[in-house]
Amino acid sequence: MTIFLQSLISGILIGGVYALIGIGLTIIFGVMRVINFAHGDLLMVGMYGTFYLFTLFNIDPFISIVITMPLMFLYGGFLQKVFINRILGSLPQNQILLTIGMGLIMSNGIMLAFTSDYKILSTDYSSSSFDILGISISTPLLISFAITAGITAVLYWFLLKTDTGQAIRATAQDREAAQLMGINVKRMSIIAFGLGASLAGTAGALISPTYYIFPQVGSTFTLKAFVITVLGGMGSIVGATLGGILIGVAESIGGVYFGSGWKEVVVFVLFLLVLLFKPSGLMGKSNT
Repeated sequence: MTIFLQSLISGILIGGVYALIGIGLTIIFGVMRVINFAHGDLLMVGMYGTFYLFTLFNIDPFISIVITMPLMFLYGGFLQKVFINRILGSLPQNQILLTIGMGLIMSNGIMLAFTSDYKILSTDYSSSSFDILGISISTPLLISFAITAGITAVLYWFLLKTDTGQAIRATAQDREAAQLMGINVKRMSIIAFGLGASLAGTAGALISPTYYIFPQVGSTFTLKAFVITVLGGMGSIVGATLGGILIGVAESIGGVYFGSGWKEVVVFVLFLLVLLFKPSGLMGKSNT
């Protein structure tokens, strides 16, 4: 039972960060209906930014979020304005090819600038933990989860209570109707992509003390982001939160009971079961 509880708690903690990745992708898809295959590479850029803020300026990874978030928001807004905006409303394959190309440019650009060597961000607490009733809890994962919970709460408040947040939700529900009501949907698209990029970059900052940093790390998290988003229901922020935690728990428990090499298999089996029995996702609405 102790082993199960240990893996369950670890899964929930890492699942919180996964949820942040999924929420970012969900916001982008919900507002623009663009499938962003560069989402994991935005996370990778956040990881590299955090690493160099720490090594060059000795800024703690968790504190560096106050720098990473706004910079990634501006970067995401730039990408949307210059590239993504040109293919809105075009064929899905054009959107996919463009975002894949953006991701390749980011990963290869980082590799040319900083080489493909693995980097490790080591802090005093990277491997620290504490015990509660015989269960070991990772300090960096707990801090990451607490920060993620705070960011998610602020995001919910922003989307529900502010005029801009309500405009983003209206654009996500019906883009044409929102435009007829006087909402600047192009501006909302820039803000949405900026938010998605900032959440991905923040997730990169949060996991950088416990994960290897290298240029191709984004592809792993792009795949996770899509599994989380589809699992929770495309366009559902609540679903993305639930899906992220569920994926984290499935990985952790699968790694303990079936071996680390099988934890990804457990995740995809869970993913396939949801698609078979509830294709719209856990929180998605069925069209039938």
